[in-house]
Amino acid sequence: MSTSFESLKQSQNNLDSLTKALEDSVEKTSTNTKNPYVDDRFWKPEVDKSGNGYAVIRFLPAIEGENLPWARVWSHAFQGPGGWYIENSLTTLNQKDPVSEENTRLWNSGVEADKEIARKRKRKLSYIANVYIVNDPKHPENEGQVKLYKFGKKIFDKISETLNPEFDDEKAINVFDFWKGANFKLKIRKVDGYWNYDKSEFEAPAPLSADDKILESIWKKQYPLKSFLDSSNFKSYDELKAKLEKVLLGTGSVSTAEKTNLPPKEQSTQQTIASESIDGDDTLSYFSKLAEAE
Repeated sequence: MSTSFESLKQSQNNLDSLTKALEDSVEKTSTNTKNPYVDDRFWKPEVDKSGNGYAVIRFLPAIEGENLPWARVWSHAFQGPGGWYIENSLTTLNQKDPVSEENTRLWNSGVEADKEIARKRKRKLSYIANVYIVNDPKHPENEGQVKLYKFGKKIFDKISETLNPEFDDEKAINVFDFWKGANFKLKIRKVDGYWNYDKSEFEAPAPLSADDKILESIWKKQYPLKSFLDSSNFKSYDELKAKLEKVLLGTGSVSTAEKTNLPPKEQSTQQTIASESIDGDDTLSYFSKLAEAE
């Protein structure tokens, strides 16, 4: 359904529909480009030598012609004897995916070693949204710009908790709203070697700007999100199946846990543009080199 800027203001971005979408996202769920690591549409926070980082961003509403202000993507990233498997999952599109099928088979085998393999190859979840950069101490040149931001489940949980609070004394806030939304203070710490966002929080609700002309200008600079869910960004089932077999054995398929080397313990390794999960953003440069090497 097309949305004009004026109707966007009148509807306040429809908090009820976003709450319903949050419920749906629990049950369901990005994208892949030629070289996403040089895509200047995307913004990524930066940390100092101690692993601490800080920025303030504003999540932006859905653009005209789109109903949701985020895109949700499932992906897989793990290593086998034949190399790395770093691919978007067709389950994002509600289609059969060979890794998910193999994981189901392993889990149902009743063998604990098989279950451990399935755990290491499980799907990784990421989201993409438009954001306005309010404060970026490491790169102040980004301030005032509209960017795409990739993030994982923990940040999305904070959004969900604010849109749909658990307790009666908490007021629901549509954080994607220009007028009644809230800035997000992104606070990053390194905990056990991984990026941690637990201290991140939303500020009190306030307009992003008092000038509707400025807000409309920001809205028109936002990027489409539906394109990240286009089938062209996903390999076919047969292509993924062939890639999986190559990674696991070189050729053929895997039938038992004993035939497969366990992938390294990795709390978060996401694929290409859809990657970037909560607990392991600092592994992305490593995976980008792997992707470029293929």
